[in-house]
Amino acid sequence: MIVRKYKTDDLSAMIAIWNEVVEEGVAFPQEEPLDAETGADFFAAQSYCGVAAEDGTVFGLYILHPNNVGRCGHICNASYAVSSASRGKHIGEKLVMDCLETASKLGFKILQFNAVVETNVHARHLYERMGFTQLGVIPKGFRMKDGRYENICPYYIEL
Repeated sequence: MIVRKYKTDDLSAMIAIWNEVVEEGVAFPQEEPLDAETGADFFAAQSYCGVAAEDGTVFGLYILHPNNVGRCGHICNASYAVSSASRGKHIGEKLVMDCLETASKLGFKILQFNAVVETNVHARHLYERMGFTQLGVIPKGFRMKDGRYENICPYYIEL
């Protein structure tokens, strides 16, 4: 499996994977699914999008973009999505590693995650194993699909 820059041919798979995570309602802040038009616009608007693919099949993706502007424009943000059928195969780790390398190449100095849901233990363990530092806890910072509120844990790593 390789991680590479996305191509237009990847969009339908990327949109399906992204929408699966949005629909689960436990990790991404977005609530509205992407369609072919909004998905193409969304992914094109990112600083970079990478996909984990093998034999023409996309299993996961990441988006990378500035976290802020101006004097904080050197800090980037990223989101990762892996198809539910492909989870547990270390695809997320491959995506994060590629993202860190790409972010550095693009001139970013820090990668910050604003809203890692506290109950997303697999992501949190991965980030901590890769050297990210948790900045604290924001109580009830994320509204789950079922309406409950969960804490969020911001993380960062210097590139």
